[in-house]
Amino acid sequence: MDLKRINDHVSVAGQISPEDVAALKQAGFVAIINNRPDGESPDQPVGAEIEAAAKAAGLDYHAIPLGREGVSPEMVERTKAVLEGSNGPVFCFCRSGTRSTTLWALSQAGEMEAGEIISQAAGAGYDMSHLAGHLNRD
Repeated sequence: MDLKRINDHVSVAGQISPEDVAALKQAGFVAIINNRPDGESPDQPVGAEIEAAAKAAGLDYHAIPLGREGVSPEMVERTKAVLEGSNGPVFCFCRSGTRSTTLWALSQAGEMEAGEIISQAAGAGYDMSHLAGHLNRD
């Protein structure tokens, strides 16, 4: 698992397995957001398996899949609600971490300056500069 820290409250990574959940708990995460739709790849574990492992470890689990249909305002709002409602660090994953970073960035629009959002994402290895026009909303 190649964990990439965006800031003190959120980290992202590519696909995880149910076996990775214990390490996430040990690392201090309190919630997992799954941004990958089931069935994208034949070797991908289904979300229900990761959800069961998360619940067994005492972690909150949220499925906010971002697929070919693209980002919706509901996805952004749900991401924001999970981040604001979590009492500790949140771990988000998809295939590569890019969709998770995109939803995080959009959820922070109006909460942080666009430049800071882009900078924090870049620090984790993700270029979100193409979202600049969407990050300055009130």
